[in-house]
Amino acid sequence: MAVQALYYSERDGLEMALKHPDTLLFSSKAEADARDKVLELAEEITQFLQARVEGMDENLAEKAALAIAEEKELFGKALKKPSLLNQSTLPD
Repeated sequence: MAVQALYYSERDGLEMALKHPDTLLFSSKAEADARDKVLELAEEITQFLQARVEGMDENLAEKAALAIAEEKELFGKALKKPSLLNQSTLPD
């Protein structure tokens, strides 16, 4: 029997990773670390949004922050060319 190591971000938690193995379980530590960095960025963006956008509840701030963090490269490019945000087909 072969043994395979799987990695996940502690920020997601094992239970969540097991519920969504296709997107939250990784075969390398580097991939899990990258996911952890996205989640760390999302936490910071969540705090920023809640402080700066009046009336934004925590749930919506978390969803928006994760979407932004997951597309950080796109947002980085969009700072120079805003139309890029709506040129590519983004998932729902």
